[in-house]
Amino acid sequence: MEYLIVGIGGTLGSITRFALGKLITIRVTGRLPIGTFLINVSGALLLGIVVNIRADKTVYLLLADGFLGAYTTFSAFMYEGFSLFSEKRTLNTLTYVVSSLIMGIIAFWLGARMVEFVR
Repeated sequence: MEYLIVGIGGTLGSITRFALGKLITIRVTGRLPIGTFLINVSGALLLGIVVNIRADKTVYLLLADGFLGAYTTFSAFMYEGFSLFSEKRTLNTLTYVVSSLIMGIIAFWLGARMVEFVR
């Protein structure tokens, strides 16, 4: 049953990521892969919330392991970072990688604090 729950969440997360990524790409152009950046940072924020609401195991499997596991994407982050590096866009590469990591950590922390604030 756990696999089914994670699979449902993963299906919904990957579809959401795909649709949102397309929407962001259409609306925002620039030198950095902003779609993946925004999706990963928002996913970190949501994970901070999910982890700290201390949901039961089923909700955690659905949202954290399933939905957010598929919604955020380390592989796209690595691909886009390496592509920038391959194009010898060193400053853009450093900006993208470092800001993704820092903002991801800050977003997770903010999500966790939001839950504490509401309690």
